[in-house]
Amino acid sequence: MIHLCGWCVWITGLPGSGKSIIAQALLKQLEHQGIHAQLVSVDTLRRAVTPKPSYSEKERNIVYACIVFISKLLTNNGVNVIIDATANRRRYRDNARKQIQLFIEAYVRCPLELCRDRETKRFNAFMAPRGIYKKALTGESKTVPGVNVPYEQPPNPEVIVDSDKQNPEECAAKILNAMARIFQI
Repeated sequence: MIHLCGWCVWITGLPGSGKSIIAQALLKQLEHQGIHAQLVSVDTLRRAVTPKPSYSEKERNIVYACIVFISKLLTNNGVNVIIDATANRRRYRDNARKQIQLFIEAYVRCPLELCRDRETKRFNAFMAPRGIYKKALTGESKTVPGVNVPYEQPPNPEVIVDSDKQNPEECAAKILNAMARIFQI
């Protein structure tokens, strides 16, 4: 009996770094090659798991445990997964790495100032909350990664893209090249 195993790519970075638009571009590039993948977005999942989110540490632990659980189930059943989630604590991504057989981390590097600027101007927020940096600066929110709570950068991601220097399609292509090399797709 052949056991199918899907792969998983976790796209991580600060809010406003471009994760969601890069994930969408990656999906399109994969589709162009005839490869199907399921997008698992933290913002979409959060609406189901925590409809009135507090973004507390306890809540984040639950949401990210759900993301890893769902992604593990999907990959164990041959479904390829792209996770679009900040996952501000390294342990969330490390948990996925431990549980998912074919896993890579793609770090979207972007200066905080540019993330703030993008977040205020973005047209399509892909279900992400709006105005988070403004709320952090005014004290209305105390849970914004990179401002009030830490964002722990991955120490050794399989691929790093610089969204301040490359457009989303170029970032996605770089991630796809890493996937081709690592997953041999």
